[in-house]
Amino acid sequence: SSCRALASQTEGEAQVMRVLQEKFPQACAIKVVDISGGCGAMYEIHIESKEFKEKRTVQQHQMVNQALKEEIKAMHGLRIFTSVPKH
Repeated sequence: SSCRALASQTEGEAQVMRVLQEKFPQACAIKVVDISGGCGAMYEIHIESKEFKEKRTVQQHQMVNQALKEEIKAMHGLRIFTSVPKH
């Protein structure tokens, strides 16, 4: 059943995804991956959004951390990758 788990989102991934979609309505791409093997300890997040325009990387990451401040309490770590849409 380990193959199936990769295809579907974990509860945690789905939750983080929901929060990000709410907080970044202009995002054209959001990807949330539990990189701790499904236990919700460590996530990798990729967000591509117009909201990040004109902001430095550190500011973009702060926006994501702020959006997820409740969720982050339960995590050990978070890897954030932000980008601005090309067009």
